[in-house]
Amino acid sequence: MLSSSSRAFISVAPNSLSKTLISSNFVAKPRNLSSFSRQFFHLITLKCNSNRNHNHRKMASSVSTRASAQQLKNPDELIDSVETFIFDCDGVIWKGDSLIDGVPETLDMLRSKGKRLVFVTNNSTKSRKQYGKKFESLGLSVNEEEIFASSFAAAAYLKSIDFPKEKKVYVIGEDGILKELELAGYQHIGGPEDGDKKIELKPGFLMEHDESVGAVVVGFDRYFNYYKVQYGTLCIRENPGCLFIATNRDAVTHLTDAQEWAGGGSMVSALVGSTQQEPLVVGKPSTFMMDYVAKEFGISKSQICMVGDRLDTDILFGQNGGCKTLLVLSGVTNMEMLQSPNNSIQPDFYTSKISDFLSLKAATV
Repeated sequence: MLSSSSRAFISVAPNSLSKTLISSNFVAKPRNLSSFSRQFFHLITLKCNSNRNHNHRKMASSVSTRASAQQLKNPDELIDSVETFIFDCDGVIWKGDSLIDGVPETLDMLRSKGKRLVFVTNNSTKSRKQYGKKFESLGLSVNEEEIFASSFAAAAYLKSIDFPKEKKVYVIGEDGILKELELAGYQHIGGPEDGDKKIELKPGFLMEHDESVGAVVVGFDRYFNYYKVQYGTLCIRENPGCLFIATNRDAVTHLTDAQEWAGGGSMVSALVGSTQQEPLVVGKPSTFMMDYVAKEFGISKSQICMVGDRLDTDILFGQNGGCKTLLVLSGVTNMEMLQSPNNSIQPDFYTSKISDFLSLKAATV
């Protein structure tokens, strides 16, 4: 079970929980009572945490007008104040398949100072092992245990709630999610192999779905289609207690270094529209991964600096976890967006790119 400090972003649509669990006679079956109480309590707890988190964001909005982000001028001060740096990957370490200038030297410098480095990404297309190979292909020495992708987070979340092994997971997403579910011992259907499936609508046509599906996991999917939307919708709406899990709700992503591309949030939103339910988000800015990392390494969150390029995911992720935050302008967010009067999320510090740790240090010598 998640710790009480976890504030996963989830909201339960009006009456959707009762309609799903009660009208389906789910609670009328004795064998389902234990599962119902566990899932009901868990969802209500997350709902309360979501409301609390909303209030915190409202408070942050009122404060942000008085406390703007500081430009990073003394990197040594920040480096010495924390034990661990958590880095986002897309837009911070690389763009597409291109490494951002100065990254290897910066990571080497931080390691030489005894800092723990952790890499957290909302991209669910790869597993931890596959991300390890990407780091290696870019000339970066990173252990698999230092990598936390939202594909891994989805499987880890299911383990944290004792998701029944006899239940199946329907996946709208790519290979990374499938591999992490397999490693966790969960049965899955869907994924890329459903990318070529089509629905031929005829009078009286009824689409069948697997009633043993207990969770639908939605991530970034380049093979997204109407078949997947309908299948996932049927599972969530008709299977008693079926969970709706999103790896992230990012609007855009960096598939290449040439432009921004529609992100996993666009796939999630399609299911939100068809089910009229909100998902449980296990990726940033939900603190599930933060709590997991802190527990895994025995890290105090006050001794962590979160480094990212997105205000509404990376920086909010760090703030929700009680960490220091550093925004880099090498990815999604630019200075105009940071200083916009409509932006209520202010990091502790901002800088152009992470290699500024080196250039600014040299300038102060």
